Amino acid sequence: MWSFFARDPVKDFAYEIVPESQEKSGIWSLHRGKRKTNGEPVSVFVYEVAQGTELQTQLAKAAFKRMKTLRHPNILAYVDGLETEKSLYLVTEQVTPLAVHLKAQAEKGGSGELEVSWGLHQIVKALSFLVNDCHLLHNNLGIWAIFVDRAGEWKLGALDHVCPEQGDPSGVALPAPKAVYPEMEKYDPPETPNSGGDKWLARVWRLGCLIWEVFNGPLPRTSSLRSLGKIPKTLVPHYCELVGANPRARPNPARFLQNCRAPGGFLSNSFVESNLFLEEIQIKEPAEKQQFFQDLSENLDSFPEDFCKHKVLPQLLTAFEFGNAGAVVLTPLFKVGKFLSAEEYQLKIIPVIVKMFSSTDRAMRIRLLQQMEQFIQYLNEAAVNSQIFPHVVHGFTDTNPAIREQTVKSMLLLAPKLNETNLNQELMRHFARLQARDEQGPIRCNTTVCLGKIASYLNAGTRQRVLISAFSRATKDPFPASRSAGVLGFAATHNYYSLTEIAARILPTLCAVTVDPDKSVRDQAFKAIKSFLSKLETVSEDPTKLAEIEKDVGSCAQPAGASSSWTGWAVTGMSSLTSKLIRNAPGAEGGGAAEGGGPTNPTSASDEDPEKTQTETDDWNTDWSGMTPSTFSEKQLFASRSSASMAVKKQSSDWSSSGWDADDSWSNDKEGQGQSSAGEEGWGNDWAEEDPDTTAASTTLPLPEGVRLASEYNWDSSSSAKGAGHNDLFASVSQRNTTNLSKAELSKKKREERRKELEAKRAERKAAKGPLKLGARKLD
Repeated sequence: MWSFFARDPVKDFAYEIVPESQEKSGIWSLHRGKRKTNGEPVSVFVYEVAQGTELQTQLAKAAFKRMKTLRHPNILAYVDGLETEKSLYLVTEQVTPLAVHLKAQAEKGGSGELEVSWGLHQIVKALSFLVNDCHLLHNNLGIWAIFVDRAGEWKLGALDHVCPEQGDPSGVALPAPKAVYPEMEKYDPPETPNSGGDKWLARVWRLGCLIWEVFNGPLPRTSSLRSLGKIPKTLVPHYCELVGANPRARPNPARFLQNCRAPGGFLSNSFVESNLFLEEIQIKEPAEKQQFFQDLSENLDSFPEDFCKHKVLPQLLTAFEFGNAGAVVLTPLFKVGKFLSAEEYQLKIIPVIVKMFSSTDRAMRIRLLQQMEQFIQYLNEAAVNSQIFPHVVHGFTDTNPAIREQTVKSMLLLAPKLNETNLNQELMRHFARLQARDEQGPIRCNTTVCLGKIASYLNAGTRQRVLISAFSRATKDPFPASRSAGVLGFAATHNYYSLTEIAARILPTLCAVTVDPDKSVRDQAFKAIKSFLSKLETVSEDPTKLAEIEKDVGSCAQPAGASSSWTGWAVTGMSSLTSKLIRNAPGAEGGGAAEGGGPTNPTSASDEDPEKTQTETDDWNTDWSGMTPSTFSEKQLFASRSSASMAVKKQSSDWSSSGWDADDSWSNDKEGQGQSSAGEEGWGNDWAEEDPDTTAASTTLPLPEGVRLASEYNWDSSSSAKGAGHNDLFASVSQRNTTNLSKAELSKKKREERRKELEAKRAERKAAKGPLKLGARKLD
C-alpha cells in the first residue's frame, strides 16, 4: 500500500521526453517530447529545483501558473504540466527557439522578409494584448523569449517575469531580469525606472532591441542600436520611434502595428494579408472566400514551405470539407501538395481527391482532370478502378465538349492503373462511341491519339480486334487532323500487326489516303506506306526475320509506367489542339460545333497571331524523311497545335455510323441524316472486322470533281501521258482543297436550287391547266 503512494509521478506522466534533445531556454531546459498514446510531438520545458536558486524557483513557479491562465493565439500554448518537489514539467505545442530557427534559415539562405514581417506582426500583437487588454508587463522581451512552431509562426513565451502593471495585489514582487541574468542590463532603456509615464514605455524599448537582433544578430552593446545594419528601409522610421531617447515619443504596441500596416509599410504585404484572412476565414462571406482562394494560388510560390504545409493546407481541407469552397481550392491544394512527402500526400490529400471525383460540380470535375498529372502517382489501382474510374467515365457522355476532351486525355494517365475489364471493355466501348459519333472533330482526333498511346496496355486480343478498325475509321473522318491521326496511329503501333494484316488490311487503307484532299495527310500516308513496305521487303528477302518482326504481335500488356514518355507527349500535343479548335473554329466542320451545342467563339483563325500560326504549321509538318517504323512512336504528332489552322478549312461533317464496323464510310452525301441512335451501339458492331474487298469502293473518301480513278487512265500510253495524268490528279486535288465549300454554303446553294425547281414545276402545272375561269378555285 505504501508503495502506491511512493510511486514516482513522472512515470505516470502522459508525455515522454526524447533523449538528447536538450536546449537551454533561460532557467528552463527545452526538450522534444511526444504523447505516449498517439506519438503527437510536443515541447517540454523542464526546471530542476535542485539545480536552481531560490529566486529562479520562484520565477519558474510563477511562469508555470501564468502559462495555465494566459491564452492567446500568439502566446505559447500550454498543453499540460506536472509539478513535483524535485522538478517542474511544462508541456507546450512543438516549438523551436527563434535564435535556433534563424540560424537554420541562415544556412539555407536566410529568412525572407515576408516570414519576418508576419513573425513581428504576431509578437507585437501579443505584446499589445498583454499591455492593452490584460494590463500586464512582460518584462523579459527579447529574442530568447520568442519561439517558432512547425508552421513558422512566432509565439511569445518566457513568461517568468510577467506581472500586473499596477503591481501584484498579493505584495509578492518578482525579481527583475538583470537580477537573475546580469548580462541583460544592455537591454534596459536609458531613462531611470521611476522617471514617470506609463510603465509599458520602457518595455517598448525592448521591442526595438528585438527588431535589431532579428536582422543583425546578438546585440553587443546598447550603443549598437544606433547602427541600422540590415533593418529594411520601410521599417526604419518605426524602429527609430521605438528606441528614441524620449520615452513619451515611443508608440503603444497597437499604434506601432497600425503604423507598419499602412500602405507601403513593412507589414503591408500579401503574406500578412493572407494570414490575417485565414485567421478570420470562418466568419468571411462565401464570395470573399472564393476570391481569396483564387488569389492564393498566385501567392503560394512566394510563401514559406512550412507555412504552406502546416497552416494553408489544413485551411484548404477544412474549406472543402465544411465550407463548400468547391473547385476553387484545387489549384492551391495541388500546389501545396508538392511540399508533402509521399506518405503525407497519401494521408492528407488522396482521401479528399477521391471524394472530389464523386462531385457533380462540372468545374470541380474538369479541374481534377486537368491537374490529374500532379496526383496520379499517389493513387493506387484499387482506388482508381473502384472509386475514380466509374465517376470519370461519365465525362465521355457529357454535353460539354471541354469535359469530354479532358476525360479522353485523362485516360493516358489512368490506363496503366485500370484493370482488364475497365481497360479492354468499358473504355474501348466509350472510345468507339466517341470516334464514331462525337460532333467535335478535335475530340474524335484525340480519341484516336489516345488509343494509339495506350495500345501497349491493351491485351493482344483487344489490339487485334480494335486497332486496325479504329485507325481505318479515322482515315475516313472529314476532319483533316483525324485522318492524319489515323495514319500516324498505324505507324505508331506498327509492331502489333502481322505481315498478313499489313498486306491485306493496312496498306489498302493507306493507299486510299494517298489521294486525300489535304497534302499533309497525303505526305504522312506515303511515309507510312514506305515504312510498312520496308517490313514486307525485309521478310521477303530473308524469311527467317519473320519471327523477330512479329514478336510483339501477341505480346502481353505493358506494365504500368512503361510508356511515360508517350503520356507526356500526348498531353502536350492534345491540350492546345482541342481547346483552340473548340474556342476559335466554330465552323471547322461546317458549323458542327455550334449545332452540337458546344461552346463557340466568333473569333476566326485569321484573328490569331500569324507568326504563331506559322510556327504551329511548321510543328505539324515535321520532317519525316528517313524514318523507320521504330521511330514513328517518338516522332509522331497526332494532335499538334498546328491543327488549329487546319480546322478553319470548311469541311462537310455529315457522316453517320454506329461503330468501327464494315459500313463505316464517311459519306458527305447523307446530308440531313441524323447520327446513329444509342441502341445501335453494340460491342460487336463497334469492333467488327473490316473486309478490304467490300470497303474498297464504298468506304473511301469521294474523289474531287475532275479526278479520275487509276483504272480510268490508259497506262499503255507514253510516259509523258502518264506524267500528265499523274499531275492532273493532284492538281485537281489541290484545286478541291482551295475551293471546298462550307456546309452552310452548300445548304444555301441546295435550298436555292430546290426553290427554283419548285417554281419551275409550279409553272408547268399552271401551263397544263390553262387559263382559270371566273370564280374557279385555285388549287395549287
